[in-house]
Amino acid sequence: MKLQWLAIVAIAFAVGCSHAKREMEPAEHKKDSGLVEIGTEAQKHFGMRVEAVQVHDLNEYLQVPGTVQPTNSRVNTVRPLARGRLHDVLVRVGDRVRKGQPLATYDNIEAGELLAQLTSARAELERLRVQQRHLARQTARARALADIGAVPKKEFEQANADQQSAEQSIKSQEGLIAGILARLSRFGISQTDLPAPPLTTITSPISGVVTKQEASPGEVIESTSSLFTVADLSTVWIQAEVYEKDLGRIRIGQAAFISVDTYANQQFSGKVTYLSDFLDPQTRTAKVRCEVPNGDMRLKLDMYADVNLPTTFSRRTIAGPAGAIQEVGDKTIVFIRKTPMQFEPRVVTAGNRVRDLVEITHGLADGEPVVTAGAFHLKSILVGKDLGEE
Repeated sequence: MKLQWLAIVAIAFAVGCSHAKREMEPAEHKKDSGLVEIGTEAQKHFGMRVEAVQVHDLNEYLQVPGTVQPTNSRVNTVRPLARGRLHDVLVRVGDRVRKGQPLATYDNIEAGELLAQLTSARAELERLRVQQRHLARQTARARALADIGAVPKKEFEQANADQQSAEQSIKSQEGLIAGILARLSRFGISQTDLPAPPLTTITSPISGVVTKQEASPGEVIESTSSLFTVADLSTVWIQAEVYEKDLGRIRIGQAAFISVDTYANQQFSGKVTYLSDFLDPQTRTAKVRCEVPNGDMRLKLDMYADVNLPTTFSRRTIAGPAGAIQEVGDKTIVFIRKTPMQFEPRVVTAGNRVRDLVEITHGLADGEPVVTAGAFHLKSILVGKDLGEE
């Protein structure tokens, strides 16, 4: 009887243990099913990074593509002042030049003709001066003779008139020479240079960069010929295009922030100076021009640029890096680190994206540790786990 009782107790104990085991197993599985677990070595391999989310001042920007262009008011087309034959070109496209720096020399036909006229005019002036001196002596002699009655007074008056006429001729000739010298000075020839060399130097009207060269040595050039284009790039334009739907978000005079691939970690500041009054019918865009200081000459012509234009959206809110946001089905989630190897998928509500930050309107508290790099790998593990359970 005692043995029978012991057998019954043993069977009951075994059944109870089996039932308890079945009760415990689902509870443990439920505890682990909400977390994604990944080892520290795997985290290093995936480059996982965790950061505390913070409250940020979000200011939305409209980003549009553009290119670097010269400012129209700072571009000069260099032409010769007279007809001639180009002798030598001293600069090439891309050269930086200073104001007054020689760009080319040419045989100035008009200057040669003026020099010939100057020589003739000076010879005539010397002849008139000799004549005036002779007439002055005659006038003085006629005055003396008239005073003593040796000659009629009328003869003195005639000699005096001839002398005054000679003096007027001298003044007229001096004016002619002054005019010739003034015309020569336009070609860079001064009195100290005379006799002038046969070549005239063409100089740069501004400091800048030579962007065009349109003539070669030996060519006959006219006063209308375009020889060089020099652009002052200390200030440049960023020419961009904005879609019709975004035009209401920008205005003339507002700030603009420019970035280029060449200087990935630097931003250039400028302002919007022009907004086109008509749209391109093909692209439905309007041209926008931003003026940007470029004193260090780092912005090069025709560089591609990203133009960031501040809009009216501005808010202080919790925000996280865009890399932290993952989409799983119809839900937006982030991963919160619970332990060094366990991460909780948290459903959140995302708002506006401003550059690399995404506004989180619900689901996160300031300071929570969120996976900002490597979240996609956690998502893959989570999705694979869910598929395995199904």
